[in-house]
Amino acid sequence: MCYDKDQKLLRQEVVMQSISSEKVCFIIVKSREFDAKNTPVIQDLSGAPTDDDGLQNGAEQPEDPAYDELLAFLSALSEDELIELHCMIMLGRGDVDMDGWGDAVQMAKDDLDENLPHRLLQIPMISDYLADSLSQFGHRADQ
Repeated sequence: MCYDKDQKLLRQEVVMQSISSEKVCFIIVKSREFDAKNTPVIQDLSGAPTDDDGLQNGAEQPEDPAYDELLAFLSALSEDELIELHCMIMLGRGDVDMDGWGDAVQMAKDDLDENLPHRLLQIPMISDYLADSLSQFGHRADQ
């Protein structure tokens, strides 16, 4: 869908009432740091058998400062901010469009619990979804 500048601003005021674009950008930057560590990497190309079939995933590390910082940040968000963040992920992923925002809010409210910050961090490509969602509101997520 295409919207003119005034419609984007109107939708931004109506939709992004709780979470600021700055907070979303922070989440994008930190989740990209975390994602970079969690890309599967080929360990051994020699053909020798390994315990992990040649793949190592950074998410298996017991302590990851980027993950811990991001989880703490998400856990400190208000319920309304978490709901909007969850909706933005749905929007960026294509589960809903701007016209379905109200439905997304209801789904996010139904999904809200103390584990939501952790579950959001388990979504692959969360940074891409949030960046796409921000662009639909007329913001740019600087990389």
